[in-house]
Amino acid sequence: NSMMLRSLATLGLILSPVIASAQDAPPAGAMPLSEILAKAEADLGGDLGHFSEIEWDDDGYYDVEYHNAEDREVSLRLDPMTGDAME
Repeated sequence: NSMMLRSLATLGLILSPVIASAQDAPPAGAMPLSEILAKAEADLGGDLGHFSEIEWDDDGYYDVEYHNAEDREVSLRLDPMTGDAME
């Protein structure tokens, strides 16, 4: 049993940085999603047809898909703190 406990403890130490880096939700102090989308809408201007999908990615950003004025699907990564598009 002690060998198994040591193995589990070692595994926990190895995995803890990976687990700690994943974000299940936007960080404290993030802009409200409605404000982020309003900013994206303003930034895109006439190129935005409509938003088609919005989801939180555990790498720390909103993954937004929209259709442009020509009905082509486009993906954006939006920073939750600033609402800015990320590279």
